[in-house]
Amino acid sequence: MRGSCHCGSVVFEADPPLRGVVACHCSQCRKVSGHYWSASSVPLERFHLIEDRGLDWYRSSPSAERGFCRDCGASLFWKPTGEARISFAAGALDGPTGLKTIAHIHKEDRGDYYEPEGPPCAPQPAEDLHGACLCGANTFSVAGPMGDVGACHCGQCRKLSGHYSASFWTEEDSVTWTARETCEYATPGGGRRGFCPKCGSSLWFRAKDGSFSMEAGAFDRPTGGRLTGHIFMAEAGDYYTPDDNLPQWQGWEEEA
Repeated sequence: MRGSCHCGSVVFEADPPLRGVVACHCSQCRKVSGHYWSASSVPLERFHLIEDRGLDWYRSSPSAERGFCRDCGASLFWKPTGEARISFAAGALDGPTGLKTIAHIHKEDRGDYYEPEGPPCAPQPAEDLHGACLCGANTFSVAGPMGDVGACHCGQCRKLSGHYSASFWTEEDSVTWTARETCEYATPGGGRRGFCPKCGSSLWFRAKDGSFSMEAGAFDRPTGGRLTGHIFMAEAGDYYTPDDNLPQWQGWEEEA
């Protein structure tokens, strides 16, 4: 099975059988992907890099490193030290995959704006929101509460986040950066996405018209946010089905 980042600078193949998909809600996966990360895995002997000109690695802990595309910021790989196995983002796979999500792990570290399974809880009170990328090269704050959080399952968000994105709209000039080192990736349609060039964390999206959103998973709790719906379900991966009873649209919400 073949997969890639969004821009094509990293392409890989994994020989079957592939392990079922595991959804990880740990703080590291939340920071890197901007929401939570879902991955399959194979032994290294059945994993092949076809193109790696954009591949970079970040040592996220003494026991593992994370691979991402330094050109588009796609979150792609997790490789434990000393183990002959590699995990890869299920959202990076070219579908249909035939895979299913088999487990949710580290649910206690999730963002407070959603539940791993079932509808989200009522938002907690929040004033100033503080966030960062995984490595700390980017730290920022914005006035709270986060409010409505939207989930996007389009092919672009799927490839870049490794699963699907969850973000909220804010004014770009309302964000206070206490440290900033970002790369920007130009996306089809005239948008731009910001990510950390050191750890690959997804941070923000600026649309062609100037509207600006930030990744909900980049912020520490409490956020005062609540997931409110899912868009572009027509492009969602085949390995999961949202079960939170929130509204779903096949494209943009306004097209429904």
